[in-house]
Amino acid sequence: MDSKASARWEGGLKEGQGNVATESGALDAGYSFKQRFEGAPGTNPEELIGAAHASCFSMALSMILGEKGFTAEAIDTNARVTLSQSAEGFDISSIHLDVVASVSGADDAAFQEAAETAKANCPVSKVLNADITMEATLKG
Repeated sequence: MDSKASARWEGGLKEGQGNVATESGALDAGYSFKQRFEGAPGTNPEELIGAAHASCFSMALSMILGEKGFTAEAIDTNARVTLSQSAEGFDISSIHLDVVASVSGADDAAFQEAAETAKANCPVSKVLNADITMEATLKG
């Protein structure tokens, strides 16, 4: 299964602007330096990674709980993605997941075990270890 998204950027770093979109049409949004680094309204790459991670984790947790015989009434996950500057440039230094769930019949030990398994194994949790390939074409 492949999912597709695209981004276009026009202009220099600080004065330029871009647009990011998904093939499904669920997302079509602008982004810029001010949105990423100065808190201007709009989206940024780290926010999008957080949304992807929170949604992937919640689905994985639901699956793992189901395998243990539990059904979640609700799983609310917030992801905080931290962008930090180091000597080498900017890095995503951490992602923190805040999870609150209602799961009938599950005790805390079973829930914690399922949550840890989901954190370690949801595809987005593992993405930074992914094989990243590229084809680059310079128009001219």
